[in-house]
Amino acid sequence: MTRIRHNASAGSDNDTVLDAVRDCVLAVGVRRTTLTDVARRAGVSRMTLYRRWPDVRSLVGDLMTREWIAVATGAMPEHRADMTARELLTRGLVDAVRDFVAHPLFRKILDVDPELLLPYVLDRRGASQEALLELLTDALREGHADGSVRRAPVERQARSVLLIVQSFTLSLRTMTDEDDPELSAEAFLGELRGILERTLTP
Repeated sequence: MTRIRHNASAGSDNDTVLDAVRDCVLAVGVRRTTLTDVARRAGVSRMTLYRRWPDVRSLVGDLMTREWIAVATGAMPEHRADMTARELLTRGLVDAVRDFVAHPLFRKILDVDPELLLPYVLDRRGASQEALLELLTDALREGHADGSVRRAPVERQARSVLLIVQSFTLSLRTMTDEDDPELSAEAFLGELRGILERTLTP
């Protein structure tokens, strides 16, 4: 799978700051995190932060981009001669949803600051969504080339797949009942796998 190119966490200095933001958000949530807290944890001055990020929300936006892209790319399996591009993509997307819903930062934001995610669901695409579309587009083109993915306008196909996966990621916990094995998270991930297979198979 093609690895996503992004700039949100370029450089070890940025990673140090974003690590500090992550620690603050996991500890107290976004609304209670301040630039002073982040600067102290990162060992930098507030002015250093202000030169790059005007407020905590912009910092958290870059943090989410870094973390979400890492989850998505980390879930994508390497090329295998015994698997088609469709099989690789389907497996990777299901694993990515599983990893997302278990991710500590994602869970914290859903629990404490879910409004942070609303603009990317209702109003506009964010940097991480654009990067994920890049990954999906490349993977779908590989599937078109090897004949394992139904041919369609690739950008529309990528956006449609992202809509499916995004819905499962954001809303899975509202539909599960872990006391019922037929309604467990893993059961729904099995449904997701079937949906993706049926959607992508020629």
